[in-house]
Amino acid sequence: MTDSISPAASFERPVVVAPDSFKGSIRAAEAAEAIATGWRSVDPRREIVVCPMADGGEGTLDAFAAAVPDAKRMGSWVLLPPSEDAPGGTGVVELASTSGIELLGSPPKLRPWDADTRGFGEAIADALSHGVSRLLLGIGSSASTDGGAGMLTALGARFTDAAGRPIAPGARGLATVAHADLRDLAPLPPGGVTVLTDVTSPLLGPRGAAAVFGPQKGAAPGDIPLLDTDLARLAELLGGDPEVPGSGAAGGTGFGLLAWGARLVPGAAAVAQLIDLPERIAAASLVITGEGSYDGSSAAGKATTHVQGLASAAGVPVTLVAGRIADDAPALSFVRALSLTDLAGSTRGALGDPRRWLQQAGAILARG
Repeated sequence: MTDSISPAASFERPVVVAPDSFKGSIRAAEAAEAIATGWRSVDPRREIVVCPMADGGEGTLDAFAAAVPDAKRMGSWVLLPPSEDAPGGTGVVELASTSGIELLGSPPKLRPWDADTRGFGEAIADALSHGVSRLLLGIGSSASTDGGAGMLTALGARFTDAAGRPIAPGARGLATVAHADLRDLAPLPPGGVTVLTDVTSPLLGPRGAAAVFGPQKGAAPGDIPLLDTDLARLAELLGGDPEVPGSGAAGGTGFGLLAWGARLVPGAAAVAQLIDLPERIAAASLVITGEGSYDGSSAAGKATTHVQGLASAAGVPVTLVAGRIADDAPALSFVRALSLTDLAGSTRGALGDPRRWLQQAGAILARG
């Protein structure tokens, strides 16, 4: 990483601001606007193109609502306008804002056995009832490990125990599930269902939903083998291959969506394509991206890495604004990198007023 923006950049072209969310602090759309505001305070005549990014988790709705002309908020989902391949429009639904861990408060009151995905399924059902031609589903930031059973229930499936009674919500219900009736499951829309995720974990085993993500949702060490056994029981009832990469995403919701007939794709790449980010970057003089913690995990399909790759391919300089830059951060070719923690003097200061420090970062970058 170098200290300043390349003098070769053409300052007649726009600046693209494309950060991911700063998790636990500020959403991507608000972060992008704060950086843009800071830049305009120094350089008010420059065109700033605000393109908040996401990888399927928190901020996916914001990314589409901000970047797609005529996108409409429909309560818990976003309707994208009709297109040639989706004449009824496209529904975008985000698990994070319907069944996500952020909804459990801060710090979250974790419910490892009882949290479920029913709210996500209800939002999907609402989009289907509106008549959308296709669905885009972001499944990051989940609170549950229910294999998508709650979601499928909201879409018409019935999960019962050995006595024919409906199972309890969440992972608790999977311990007693004996039958899965999918006869009344809602059909997919004509254009299909595309699932956005940055997770490649299988459903089961040491790299699976319970082992990798269960502890983040409050599961104790002794819970992990039980959760894994229960997910295996669900997989046997639904059919399909639990080894498919991404089937373990969102506590196994990836597997539940595959059982419905959806397809899983890398989230950041799909979002970037759908909001025309490659074209916007190619026309820019500078790109600013960012996220809450730029660390070793950032190279694994995260939005910042994808934005950096697009900029590099287009020959456009790219800068990074992060809440913190960890010691294990990958050495990518940013022309400049700013840490809000450094600007604020502490992590607490950066988290306490992220908008202020993002604006300051934008102003610093505008000065060159």
